[in-house]
Amino acid sequence: MTTDTLRLPSTLRIGLARGAAEVRAYFRERDAVVFTFALPTVILILLGSIFNEPLDGVPDATVSQVFAAGMIAYGVLSTAFISIGMGIVADREDGTLKRLRGTPATAGAYLIGKIVLVAVTTLASVAIMLAVAVLLFDLELPSDTGRWVTFTWLMALSVVACTLLGIAASTLARSTRSAPAVMNLPVLALQFTSGIFVHISTLPDGMLAVSSLFPVKWMGQGFRSVFLPDEAGLQEVAGSWEHGRIALVLIAWCLIGLVLCLVTFRWTDRRTR
Repeated sequence: MTTDTLRLPSTLRIGLARGAAEVRAYFRERDAVVFTFALPTVILILLGSIFNEPLDGVPDATVSQVFAAGMIAYGVLSTAFISIGMGIVADREDGTLKRLRGTPATAGAYLIGKIVLVAVTTLASVAIMLAVAVLLFDLELPSDTGRWVTFTWLMALSVVACTLLGIAASTLARSTRSAPAVMNLPVLALQFTSGIFVHISTLPDGMLAVSSLFPVKWMGQGFRSVFLPDEAGLQEVAGSWEHGRIALVLIAWCLIGLVLCLVTFRWTDRRTR
């Protein structure tokens, strides 16, 4: 028997296979799919319909378009942070993770599988939100390649950072009953303090200083830079889009999330030990 026949599949290969299985299982849960995709879109429709006046100093944009662009950050959080965090709590509670531990699936493969799931569901959620924004609020999709390049790296970093943070935060929930409160509270708070549910120019300086430490503020700012005219950047805190700083902050949170996952990830419910 040769060494090759005994070699186990790589972590990446197992992770991708796990991701494909996660995607199939996720879309079989129709109620979860509808809720996850509908909530950000419904909030977008409500905010965009209430605040639909022209944007001061930017004749080619409206406040509803500002919300539409920034709300993409909430769509990412809804699928990457909340849904994944609650899903891991359920996997841990019902013994799914314990059973996986007896297979060749390493923790790294499990994390890769979750990132694959988040990437697929996030792209679907964002596509729905953009379609609604274009149809209802006349949001214009970018016509130049540079903005789509920005959208691509921004989406990739946002998905990875929020997924890793969601996995780490799942350890704070003791059960599936407490998971929704644990996962939703920080997300909802950051939507208001980071300029997603309210215009960022209306926020007090102290609140902005705190929210700048977290990725949500930078995600919203980045997505606004993709879909709004350049003049709208003057209304940001620094008076510009700050793409370099956005990338650095999100990369930092990717690394922080990875460290937190490696330190806090557990295969079993601590109550079963």
